Amino acid sequence: MTNFVDWLAICETKARYCRCLDTKDWVGYADCFTEDFELETPPYTVVQQGRDAIVAEISATLDDSVTTHHVHNPEITFDGPDAADVIWAMQDRNVWSESRRQQVGNAGHIGFGHYRERYMRCADGQWRIRKSRLSYLHMDQFAIEGQ
Repeated sequence: MTNFVDWLAICETKARYCRCLDTKDWVGYADCFTEDFELETPPYTVVQQGRDAIVAEISATLDDSVTTHHVHNPEITFDGPDAADVIWAMQDRNVWSESRRQQVGNAGHIGFGHYRERYMRCADGQWRIRKSRLSYLHMDQFAIEGQ
């Protein structure tokens, strides 16, 4: 049977995800996911698989950029004692590094949308993210100065 302790533990996992991503604590960030983690981000052309590969790519992409991620209003549906589906309202603000600006053609963005995620209670008792799909409802991109 699930309870408030499990609900709170899932919320703490996502809070840690945001903090570790934004402070570039890649070890702490990796600990938020199962080893077989799957990630879908816009434009959804590829589902990335494997925690280590995904964290390596995200850290290489964002390590020298300034990011801020906020999540709110968790809708948590438990599927037995060790699994849950969660929808989070989200907002992010990303200010890209110079190298990232050249890659993506803008200086960053502010976005609003949702994370749709699957959480699993792992053998150590910790709740971790097994699958995550990010979708944006709206995004404002920042122009690169002089362009």
